Amino acid sequence: MKIEQTLWGSRDGKEIYLYTMTNAHGASVKLSSVGAGIVSILVPDKHGVLADVVIGYETPDAYFGDGPCSGKCPGRYANRIAKGHFTLDGKEYTLPVNNGPNHLHGGPDGFQNQVWDSRIEGDAVEFMYYSADGEAGYPGNLKVVAHYEWDDENVLKLTFTAQTDAPTVVNLTNHAYFNLNGEGQGDICGHYLRLNASEYLPTDQTLIPVGESEPVAGTPMDFVTEKPLGRDLKADFPALNYGKGYDNCFVIDGWEPGQIVPAAQLYSPESGRVLDVLTTQPGVQIYTGNWLEGCPAGKNGHVYHDYSAVAIECQHFPDAPNKADYPTTVLRPGETFQEAIIFSFSVKE
Repeated sequence: MKIEQTLWGSRDGKEIYLYTMTNAHGASVKLSSVGAGIVSILVPDKHGVLADVVIGYETPDAYFGDGPCSGKCPGRYANRIAKGHFTLDGKEYTLPVNNGPNHLHGGPDGFQNQVWDSRIEGDAVEFMYYSADGEAGYPGNLKVVAHYEWDDENVLKLTFTAQTDAPTVVNLTNHAYFNLNGEGQGDICGHYLRLNASEYLPTDQTLIPVGESEPVAGTPMDFVTEKPLGRDLKADFPALNYGKGYDNCFVIDGWEPGQIVPAAQLYSPESGRVLDVLTTQPGVQIYTGNWLEGCPAGKNGHVYHDYSAVAIECQHFPDAPNKADYPTTVLRPGETFQEAIIFSFSVKE
């Protein structure tokens, strides 16, 4: 594995690095120390032609504060916490509200908008962020490591670990957006999606889960059998009306803590590219890029529009700190948060 490190820029006196991991077949991944983010993934189509299948921007500055959170790792809590409040061990904590009435992705100064420390570690790239006690209202000093590996089979593995010195809540994911025809090459409505999820989490109008999961069967949320993302995208259904498309957490079938299970498969008949996503996490948020319009200028002079790409975010459930029956997101001293997400690329004719 060839790994190159280049200086990409700086922010507030911290150097921003770009890492390029290239495998034996010339397929590559670019990573940035802005939000421990995925900047590009070049993989072959059914004819062997390489193309970049994730959206992103030309400059590191564009990655700070972008609405889509493109390619980055949000935190301390990915997704939403209702009204920016949660109670832990009898104490209430208040977080900044930045998405309607709710707290999203750790707030406006979340992990995605920070420059992480970084290094090449053998055949991997590691990013580390130290989140101080009280940052964005969260308790505990938290150390987070995002560890990326890329192999000759075009498999990108991301492992998160985190430790704290006081009880806190943690939810980590990667927010890459995929277009398997290549970034900037139209929309993803013709991509086929299959989910290993027979239930999803219904939400209120602000996209906070309202409680128990419900079956997808008989609804536009059903991806148990693969179907084009665009087939039901505009269906008159509460979840789709609230989000202007898909922006919902699906409950992964067969999930057990610490076990890697299939979450999703995305396929483009046009390019033949296939993306399989596996994870140790209990949920997968599918977001069809419903609000990409007006985001920073894209790579290669491209302008991204709504539905130009889809995010497949493996994570714990939204608002879990306020939902006692959801898998816990509480991390305590002496424990280690450890979760994995695997993006495996292949082709079929």
